[in-house]
Amino acid sequence: MKQSSNPQLEKTRKLVRTHLDLQLYSAALFWADKAATLSHFEPRDVYQLASCMFLLKQYQRAVVLIRNKGLDKTDMLCYYMVLRCLVEAKDFTEAGNIINSEINPTSCNVSLQQQDVKSHDSLTYFNVQSALFCIKGKIYEALDNRNFATDCYREALRNDVHCYDAFQALIQHQMLTSFEEQMLIQSLPWSNYPNDCITKPLYEVLLKKYQEPKLTGPFSQFDIPVELMMDNLDIQEAEAERHYYACAYKDCFQITQSVLKQDPYHPECLPIHIACLVELEKSNELFYLAHKLVDLQPDQAIAWFAVGCYYYLIGKRDQSRRYLGKATNLDNTFGPAWLAYGHSFAVENEHDQAMAAYFKASQLLKGCHLPLLYIGLECSLTNNIMMAQKYLKEALEMAPNDPFVLHELGVIAFQSHRYKEAESRFLEALERIKQIKQPIISNKWESLYNNLGHVYRKLQQYDKALEYHKQALVISPMNTSTLTCIGFVQSLSKNYADAVDTFHKALGQKREDTFSSTMLTCVLEMCIEEPPLFNDYLDEESAVVESGEGKKSKKLDRTLKMNDDNDVILPFRNSKLRLWNRRLRKKTEDSSTTMEDDSTAMVIDSSSTADNSSFNMDLSTNMSENSNSFK
Repeated sequence: MKQSSNPQLEKTRKLVRTHLDLQLYSAALFWADKAATLSHFEPRDVYQLASCMFLLKQYQRAVVLIRNKGLDKTDMLCYYMVLRCLVEAKDFTEAGNIINSEINPTSCNVSLQQQDVKSHDSLTYFNVQSALFCIKGKIYEALDNRNFATDCYREALRNDVHCYDAFQALIQHQMLTSFEEQMLIQSLPWSNYPNDCITKPLYEVLLKKYQEPKLTGPFSQFDIPVELMMDNLDIQEAEAERHYYACAYKDCFQITQSVLKQDPYHPECLPIHIACLVELEKSNELFYLAHKLVDLQPDQAIAWFAVGCYYYLIGKRDQSRRYLGKATNLDNTFGPAWLAYGHSFAVENEHDQAMAAYFKASQLLKGCHLPLLYIGLECSLTNNIMMAQKYLKEALEMAPNDPFVLHELGVIAFQSHRYKEAESRFLEALERIKQIKQPIISNKWESLYNNLGHVYRKLQQYDKALEYHKQALVISPMNTSTLTCIGFVQSLSKNYADAVDTFHKALGQKREDTFSSTMLTCVLEMCIEEPPLFNDYLDEESAVVESGEGKKSKKLDRTLKMNDDNDVILPFRNSKLRLWNRRLRKKTEDSSTTMEDDSTAMVIDSSSTADNSSFNMDLSTNMSENSNSFK
């Protein structure tokens, strides 16, 4: 392309760049129009003029300008600008028609591939090609063609590894599984950037963290400058996220607080910070943060997510669903809002609506295993064991090292009376937890230790059962149900004196605990008998003494065995309250006679059924747009 040598033209172009640097877009538009006229509408000047219109949000005007000059068919940058303007104007149908008219919609237009971009400062052919792939990915994603969108984002990164927009879309929109993310990073052409030693480790720091809880990130294995590790907010946010998924909530909260003091609206840190506020039950701070976000960013999903989490925390589920639904309408790929929406139904045992939200999340977040985990959970709560196992195994394929998936599979095995398999699953989950190497075990893992105690009780290994129940009691000393479990195992092992003391402690913490009261009466009656007439319940077919005392002991023996066989003490369900898993404990007291772990979010109830009166949730319902404040 022959360059113009008009000195007045060069001065005008310089004026355009000066005003753009000063964000004086109207002045830049005025002089860009004059530069385009002086150059007889050279492609570079038309592109600059369209860019000024784009910055002033005059999207359709920019499209008409380029099309009138015919440059959308001959110039790569102008073609890119047309697509960019249509995306910002949310005219995805027209943008889709343009890219679908090409022979291969996931490649660059053949007629534009030899475009010379040397006249544009700091641009190369690969930069422009990468940007084209990236904008095509956004168009396909908006049209719900996520497979083509994923391919386009991958090609954008292969053309330019520094195209963070494409990387961010793949990672934050959950388009790839953890394994696929690792393979993508390894397949990028790093040899083309011999002097770049930080991009690859930085990308690896930002990959998925919730599929395997651990406190040490990849940045400890690579040569990243110390100042980046210590002072960069993105690195600190990644560290906070790892602490959160390892259930170290207080440490995570300290980091997020530090980040938000420097950047109060850090987009990646805010969801983690809100999650910590919910986990630590800091409702006042969450109320203040949600108000501030709604006032300043009413068009962002994160603001309404904060409002929904606040109402969820204080137990107002209807208002919570209203604002979480509004967040999903603003950004349908915002995973935390989708799963929180589902949990708001699940916590009230509205299993059908909860699964509807989880299924929608699984369609939008194909690389995330958490929707599958929660679909399996809801299936198990409705006694659909086969479907629960199917979805949990799919989740395990995507995240084989997630202890919560292993835990849920162990619970399914326990419900199906496959105690050896349950033992294997629980021990594998425990091994994953121990790899975190936390100095203090989080109380989130208490249910796992109790579940191991239940399994060993079923296997009649009472010493091991007591050991794990006591470890659970160390993690959460004020848990009444753990004390009742210990007393029950002591009763089965005929240690009646200790069982009486343990049941007394349990009733001291929760006087209305029906099971502890019944068992205490039973054990006290056994202690009165001289000699002890409580035979091993496995020897039921042996001869029974026909005396009144023998009949009474046999009756008590059968009562104890019935309690064990019918799972009066049920395994605890503790799913991790993570960024993608917003489920809180119920605020109301459960008056049922089954035991409940007050410190966990979910408790198995093998007798629970789906609520037939529940209605199907319409996920497309638009939420109210009028309320910008809440009480």
